[in-house]
Amino acid sequence: MHSHSPFRPKSFALALALASAFAAGSVTAGVTDADILNDAKTNSDVVSFGIGTQGQRHSPMTAINTKTVKNLVPAWSMSFGGEKQRGQESQPVIHNGKMFVTASYSRLFAMDAKTGKKLWKYEHRLPDGIMPCCDVINRGAALYGDLVIFGTLDAQLVALDQNTGKVVWKEKIEDYKAGYSMTAAPIVAKGKLITGVSGGEFGVVGRIDARDPLTGKLVWTRPTVEGHMGYTFDKDGNKVDNGISGTTNATWTGDLWKTGGAATWNGATYDPETNLIFAGTGNPAPWNSHLRPGDNLFSSSTVAIDADTGKIVWHYQNTPHDGWDFDGVNEFVSFDYKDPKTGKLIKAGGKADRNGFFFVNDRTNGKLLNAFPFVKKITWATGYDMNTGRPIYTADGRPGNPADDPEGKKGKVVVSAPSFLGGKNQQQMAYSPQTGLFYVPANEWSMDIWNEPVAYKKGAAYLGAGFTIKAIHDDHIGVLRAIDPVSGKIVWENKNYAPLWGGVLTTAGGLIFYGTPEGYLKGVDAKTGKELWSFQTGTGIVAPPVSWEQDGEQMIAVVTGWGGAVPLWGGDVAKRVNYLEQGGSVWVFKLHKGV
Repeated sequence: MHSHSPFRPKSFALALALASAFAAGSVTAGVTDADILNDAKTNSDVVSFGIGTQGQRHSPMTAINTKTVKNLVPAWSMSFGGEKQRGQESQPVIHNGKMFVTASYSRLFAMDAKTGKKLWKYEHRLPDGIMPCCDVINRGAALYGDLVIFGTLDAQLVALDQNTGKVVWKEKIEDYKAGYSMTAAPIVAKGKLITGVSGGEFGVVGRIDARDPLTGKLVWTRPTVEGHMGYTFDKDGNKVDNGISGTTNATWTGDLWKTGGAATWNGATYDPETNLIFAGTGNPAPWNSHLRPGDNLFSSSTVAIDADTGKIVWHYQNTPHDGWDFDGVNEFVSFDYKDPKTGKLIKAGGKADRNGFFFVNDRTNGKLLNAFPFVKKITWATGYDMNTGRPIYTADGRPGNPADDPEGKKGKVVVSAPSFLGGKNQQQMAYSPQTGLFYVPANEWSMDIWNEPVAYKKGAAYLGAGFTIKAIHDDHIGVLRAIDPVSGKIVWENKNYAPLWGGVLTTAGGLIFYGTPEGYLKGVDAKTGKELWSFQTGTGIVAPPVSWEQDGEQMIAVVTGWGGAVPLWGGDVAKRVNYLEQGGSVWVFKLHKGV
């Protein structure tokens, strides 16, 4: 008998182990690591934020295409109900016939994906003292095994049973009284639950955490402010020294790094080809840059972290010494970039930064490959030095130092574009491998901004700045732009009166789907931008659409409900959108099969 007999004791023991693991409801029974890695290629589900951990937001389905999209009709709609409206920024995840959607005020709904029937809901009990900077939103959940996991406004992670909605585990991320919260969708990378933190406006310390998704226990934590210590944890939960992020005081003089901001509030993407987690980091604290000389690493940057160890492998700082609250949290989307000089394909990543520039970096080492504006008006810099990777600052483009004021109250006011709400903010761009273009929901606006004195106080806003946001044009703020990452050219654009604050979906049917604050979900031609279909949902859309296959039919879903940062922080711009109504629903569409 050959040695590979199926009756070897080793194989039998393995079979028994597998059977018992399956019976225990372990990860083999639910969403697996393979399901997550293949998310961008499989049609029957959407199991990760970004429709695949690389974040391309591309569906390979073609049933809904440029010819058939005119026949798209509502299949069902489900209202979140209640009085808890506000902004709804969630991306649905769909698995095993169920759809999971988070909602404002740290709620999570499970629905039948075919009919929209509500199966269960979880309402997190929030304390009175939560401090969300930019509305009580949530951007979505992660799926792993039989669990659905999301973060809350009081800085907790909650894992629920997908079938019953019962809490399986709950972990406190940080002290909400110090300004920490959680709004991003977690992702799962290589069997680890990856999360960031919100709260840069309160002087928190940004970081990325990796946890065991089945238990919530920490595996490693990596701060994104230079000078802070990161740790790995052994199986008993004990801290193991894992080295400091950067060198203390190298790019932060004095003590301000201790409350340095750089919150990772928009979550992360993961590229299995390089085994790197890419996180964008937020503004350094406080906004008043004259108090913190230096580059202030790793704020307003893209940070690449080894998924296994939590070590920072490379970083690229999009806005060194940020003085405009530009952040750098925008998603870093992996794609293959064709070098115009050599014709070689380079493993790259694209990022449409709040500062108004689009960046292409080599995702293996962070080297800057391209940087160009994706909005029409930028005042703070004229471009980037491709040798150093640094911005070429505009003289007098930075808000003035309050110390220069005879009364010490207010620095010189500057008019700056884009505004701190960004050339692009949380609204997720998408990439189409078919066209090779990125589709960026951009905004054209400026701000008056000035600096003021400020001192850190736990749980208090830590800005040291004042501002007023203004529209640049009478007829539009939002512009959906198709952008060529190689040439840096805008291939086409669709203007929108209100700011665009919802994400984008690309499909192999040659379509782009996106929503507007005016309430329309739109389907446009990926090559030309021509609008082929739209539907009025009754409230503003500030969330990204998704697509999946249900019983052999291609479906499109989007969460609706106006809100987010614009009506809260928008200054003069907020007046443009004060007629918009709040809401909270999931809308699902499919092709009409009749005559």
